[in-house]
Amino acid sequence: MLKIFRLSAILEGISYLLLFSLSMPLKYWANIAEPNIYIGYVHGFLFIAYLILAVFFAVERKIAPKKGIMLVLASLLPFGTFYMDRHYLKPLSAS
Repeated sequence: MLKIFRLSAILEGISYLLLFSLSMPLKYWANIAEPNIYIGYVHGFLFIAYLILAVFFAVERKIAPKKGIMLVLASLLPFGTFYMDRHYLKPLSAS
């Protein structure tokens, strides 16, 4: 479960950054909306998958509610899932 959750965190973070750094500028500055549609769909799927996996992961590992909330909030901040992966999930995979 940890490997799948870490992968979803990384993919969700990448899609979030692509949405903000690539497709949104193309949509609003260059009037090219198509990339935003496709990247938005992918990001939406990955975001929902991350949230579901975060809940299952927190329940499976019996994580404290505060830490579980931090897992969910990490998906709302740019680079948040990368931070959570590096400082919380990666040490769990080493042990």
